[in-house]
Amino acid sequence: GSSHKALRGKEGDDIPIDFYAFGCDFFRPCMNKKESVVLGKDNLQQAADYLAAGENVVFLANHQSEADPQVMSVCLELAGHDQIAEDLIYVAGHKVTTDALAIPFSMGRNLICIHSKKHIDAQPETKSVKQRQNLQAMNSMLKELRKGGTALWVAPSGGRDRRNVESGQVPLAPFDSKTIDMFRLMGNKSKVKTHYYPLSMVSYDLCPPPDFVEAGVGEQRNIRFVPVGISCSAEIISEGGLEKRHLFCEEAMKTATEGYEELLEQM
Repeated sequence: GSSHKALRGKEGDDIPIDFYAFGCDFFRPCMNKKESVVLGKDNLQQAADYLAAGENVVFLANHQSEADPQVMSVCLELAGHDQIAEDLIYVAGHKVTTDALAIPFSMGRNLICIHSKKHIDAQPETKSVKQRQNLQAMNSMLKELRKGGTALWVAPSGGRDRRNVESGQVPLAPFDSKTIDMFRLMGNKSKVKTHYYPLSMVSYDLCPPPDFVEAGVGEQRNIRFVPVGISCSAEIISEGGLEKRHLFCEEAMKTATEGYEELLEQM
């Protein structure tokens, strides 16, 4: 399906396993918590207050490793926001539900799966099916936002940040303004006040992606013991129509980059 609720091994569940705890417990020993950094705690607290008041929060994040949901959980726990960590809904690509190694970790997460444009166009014969699945995903998302008190994590770049092979640096992959437009539109359509926070993540070294995008599943994984970090920037106010859309995206990208650079300095 296009959306999935985390399997927590609660009474009545078919499988008596808490897959959320499994994923966190698997990756937690690989994170150097002592050296890990959480910045923007006041902004995280503000987001928590909005959620408690029944309003929505969308984190516009860069994406660095397959373990980013677990990194979010550990960092949110460090900041005292365990409940947000558990409730957060991740907007992901369908690879997370088709790659054999990713599946058990995905089972522990609230997911809304969307096919990216490049993956839709890659196989013309499945295009209509994927577009239909995307429509279902949008409906699921709107339903969650209409409930209120919903927190979403989305990577507007559409994928993970990749290493510059020549410099060895890992710059942020640029945010796509059409993706951000869509989330602003969903927020407006929900008729529930929705708040947008750029969120910077440093997790690349924990589980680096391949240097180049691979279309299939089954990529090689390397995991190492490193510090991780998140930085939650101040809320960006969503106002203005089409004429302001690029400004909103540019501001999100700019503040996410600043947060990212500050994290790298502190780590």
